[in-house]
Amino acid sequence: MDTRAPDPDSVRPHGTGVAVLSDIHAVLPALEAVLAEPDVRAADRIVLTGDLLAGPLPRQTLARLRALGDRAVWISGNADREMAAARPGNEPGDPMDAWAAGQLGPDDLDFLGSLPATMTLDVAGLGPVLFCHATPRDDTEIALVDSRPERWAEVLAGVPDAVRTVVCGHTHMPFVRFTHGRLVVNPGSVGMPYGRPGAHWALLGPGGGAVTLRHTAFDHEAACARIARESDAPSAATWADTYVRARCSAEEALAAFGPGDGRSAAAGTGG
Repeated sequence: MDTRAPDPDSVRPHGTGVAVLSDIHAVLPALEAVLAEPDVRAADRIVLTGDLLAGPLPRQTLARLRALGDRAVWISGNADREMAAARPGNEPGDPMDAWAAGQLGPDDLDFLGSLPATMTLDVAGLGPVLFCHATPRDDTEIALVDSRPERWAEVLAGVPDAVRTVVCGHTHMPFVRFTHGRLVVNPGSVGMPYGRPGAHWALLGPGGGAVTLRHTAFDHEAACARIARESDAPSAATWADTYVRARCSAEEALAAFGPGDGRSAAAGTGG
């Protein structure tokens, strides 16, 4: 008799909807907490919208994500792209990202380099949904909940007319905004939240096309201790203290990211 415990992802309820996990940043305890959520276990698909492994536990996080099998839909983020291109003398500018790239083997880096920048999937009740990392046209472009309508017109200009929902990540702050006839969803960050500890993610589809922003609380103090214990990154404890404990407020993050959407230049054109 086989007495092994079943894989939790192989004994899930009947699938429904799409779970979106973005900006995990190799914070395995946060990822594990989200994957344990009943609605994530039940989801037909789990879309990973980039910046997945640039953080303190990259090998372990990659193994956990690969265990999702065909349910996972992988999309590249800017950190994934930079890690994939890492070579001596061409390391990512962020020290943690550079360290994480060095923990992965050549096949792993090739895998990251093969990930698409966007993916369009049909979601029940929403129709075609375009998933990307930052914006549909660029994986570092800034577009925020309070960005000008003109900015949103720019970043959505190339999206096909049939796509009425766009899901992005990159700025680590969850929001839903309706602009130029489209619903824009940012699930926030699983591993590097701004404003409050815990993992942010989104659920699409069930309930006639509902879009729900979700927050999973977990023991972030224990997570910081685990990262300090299990990660070989020189800055692991300090990094976890800053990001897993969410020392940066959402207001500080908006102030830091805001100039990147061109608002300052636009304000200067008035007469």
